[in-house]
Amino acid sequence: MSTPDKQQVFSISSTEEFNNAVLQIFQYQAKNCAVYRQFISGLKVDVTAVSSVDQIPFLPIEFFKSHRVLSTNKAAQLTFTSSGTTGTTTSSHFVNDKSWYEDSFRNAFKLFYGDIKDYTVLALLPSYLEREGSSLIYMVNDLIKQSENTDSGYFLYNHEELYHQLKKQQDAKKPTLLIGVTFGLLDFIEHYQINFPELVVMETGGMKGRRKEMIREELHDILCNGFGVNAIHSEYGMTELLSQAYSLGEGVFVCPPWMKIIIRDTNDPISTLANGKTGGINVIDLANINSCSFIATQDLGKTFTDGSFEVLGRFDQSDIRGCNLLIA
Repeated sequence: MSTPDKQQVFSISSTEEFNNAVLQIFQYQAKNCAVYRQFISGLKVDVTAVSSVDQIPFLPIEFFKSHRVLSTNKAAQLTFTSSGTTGTTTSSHFVNDKSWYEDSFRNAFKLFYGDIKDYTVLALLPSYLEREGSSLIYMVNDLIKQSENTDSGYFLYNHEELYHQLKKQQDAKKPTLLIGVTFGLLDFIEHYQINFPELVVMETGGMKGRRKEMIREELHDILCNGFGVNAIHSEYGMTELLSQAYSLGEGVFVCPPWMKIIIRDTNDPISTLANGKTGGINVIDLANINSCSFIATQDLGKTFTDGSFEVLGRFDQSDIRGCNLLIA
């Protein structure tokens, strides 16, 4: 069984194509990813007998903290690391072919938002810029570059400059994306209010210990009022993945065609739950072909019949990570 290439993965347009790619990648990773192979063996799963998506085991995300989760012997081009508080163990994602990540987020952005060249991309991501190894910063750097717009760029704590840039964008009627860490967006609107209905505000989650956590509805109401927008967009991604889902409002996320969310029973991790039931979020990320495409996260959520999903919090005693993990 051959392994899908990038063109096949990023052109998936049907459930059948997705499922076929899933099974091919599973067989490849079950053979070539030592950590995943040992995990499957421990569950006594017969790899040759796996013939449907619902039979595939999901690797607990914690393995990225203690193992090199790789399905290839090629050297890593990039190493993405998770954020963490002092004394916590962080995750490392070794990426041997960065073009899979680039193609994933570029294609997903185009799918949800259109041509990046139509946008001015403004980024308010202080905590991410202050450390190395952020997959989010890698993506935003690329989007800023791809926008080919001299007004695109980062704003660390210079809120006054950001305010004037937003006013400039509004006056020029230019499509604008403001992507920011949650506490940074809140800090900004405490000092500067703007009424910019056409602005796309995308929060990436995470208070990073800077502020108290709050429910999504409360947070989004505050941000909507502060920026004068009707909805707050969100990105659901993490260090261990190479794909992101997006919410265009109301905290409901949609995956690109090469990514899927499955909900597992928190009391029986091997069992899955029907739409509308709350459980642990499992992610299939076919862009993660050189690592592991089947990840059991520490997030809680539920799916809907159209394939969209909500993130409802985290498992107890899980360390907070900066990837849209607000209590909803």
